[in-house]
Amino acid sequence: MSAIGPVLIVLATIAGMEFLAWFSHKYIMHGFGWDWHRDHHEPHDKLLEKNDLYAIVGAGMSITAFAVGSPLVMGTAAWWPGTWIGLGILAYGVIYTLVHDGLVHQRYFRWVPKRGYAKRLVQAHKLHHATIGKEGGVSFGFVVARDPTALKRELKRQRQAGVAVLRDAVED
Repeated sequence: MSAIGPVLIVLATIAGMEFLAWFSHKYIMHGFGWDWHRDHHEPHDKLLEKNDLYAIVGAGMSITAFAVGSPLVMGTAAWWPGTWIGLGILAYGVIYTLVHDGLVHQRYFRWVPKRGYAKRLVQAHKLHHATIGKEGGVSFGFVVARDPTALKRELKRQRQAGVAVLRDAVED
């Protein structure tokens, strides 16, 4: 088998996971799943957050895909793309952990980017955390970040429309 197929599946899965992460962050984490996500938006000094349970959900998705692709688990019913989809989900989880937990929230290392896309990611996610509560908000993706100036305009519009309550530092 050519390596191009598996590589394309892994890359497509990583891209698809960013969309799935955006969707689940906006509609699940800031919706009926807010109970798990709330502590991520509130100051605390704990090592772990209830929000970290979502990582277990992602790991379960990856493990399930690996199992579906494994002849050891599924026998002749194994679906070979499952292995590569599982690898793509795993890769996205690693990227998410390094970018969101590491770079943005500095849970594992301390580095504040001064320019470039890394700075844009940090700014966009800080603007996501500018709202109080689950209503409103911007920048629900984790690896793809819109222009912070546009996000600030959107937050201002949401505040004026009564959709979002912003933290004091952002209301200026």
